[in-house]
Amino acid sequence: MTQISARILVPTDALIGGHRVAHGVHGTGASERRQAEDRSVVLIHGTPSSSVIWRNIVPVLTEAGYRVHVYDLLGYGASERPQDPAVDTSVSGQVPVLLGLMDLWNLESAHVVAHDIGGAVAQRLAVLHRKRVRSLVLLDCVSFDSWPSERTRRQMREGLDKLIAAPPDRHRAHFRDWLLSTVENKEAMIEGPLDHYLDIITGPVGQASLFQHQIAHYDPRHTDELTDRLHELGELSVRLIWGERDGWQRLEWARRLHTAIPGSELCTVPDAGHFVMEDAPGTVGALVTEFLDARSLRTM
Repeated sequence: MTQISARILVPTDALIGGHRVAHGVHGTGASERRQAEDRSVVLIHGTPSSSVIWRNIVPVLTEAGYRVHVYDLLGYGASERPQDPAVDTSVSGQVPVLLGLMDLWNLESAHVVAHDIGGAVAQRLAVLHRKRVRSLVLLDCVSFDSWPSERTRRQMREGLDKLIAAPPDRHRAHFRDWLLSTVENKEAMIEGPLDHYLDIITGPVGQASLFQHQIAHYDPRHTDELTDRLHELGELSVRLIWGERDGWQRLEWARRLHTAIPGSELCTVPDAGHFVMEDAPGTVGALVTEFLDARSLRTM
């Protein structure tokens, strides 16, 4: 099994709002502030993953001359799992964390590339803090009331206590199958990052944290309340990248989001599932770089 360390991408910790957030900055970019911001990219992962999901995309962007900023959402990956359940690790609660990191990184604005619920964080950032976002790439993200799945909704209605207290082996086996459903190339997932993704949501801390910091906050209101404002994202350059075989966020949601954002582009990736950058890292890297290059050239 290939061992993948989250610290490859997020080697540094910062206190943001009193909580420890793991982050990292990769690539040199340009030295002039205006050009540096135009070549700055923030990557936001989703659930139940971490910044490791960007490990094959970061080198593509840095080689293209971008300065890439990555982090683990609060309550995820190598970031703090707050003990106090009152700490807000929802989609809405993640926005101030991101703003704090952008201030730490001295970024007044940046290109934002986001996946899954990270895409919901990005949508809220772009709608509520428009000047902080230069362009937007959304990959297989949640939107409207597309999430959580009916199965997860049922489990939430029945209460998460039983799942939190499930035997560790059963918990790991269940979420192993869950994670494998995110990709078409299951062999590559098994040989690559699967153990990492499982390690961060299992064990004495990870199992309870998964439900406290992630699943308990699967609430479509964080995206549904943006529905009447999605047209405002038409002021930005927006590209949607979607795995054609995504079983979590089906292509119909991508088409609806594409329609709701005037001028947006929709690029679909054949033979790819919800974790599109796991199934097709080369294609995703090229689609993101091509899009950012076109936006950067307009302002240089």
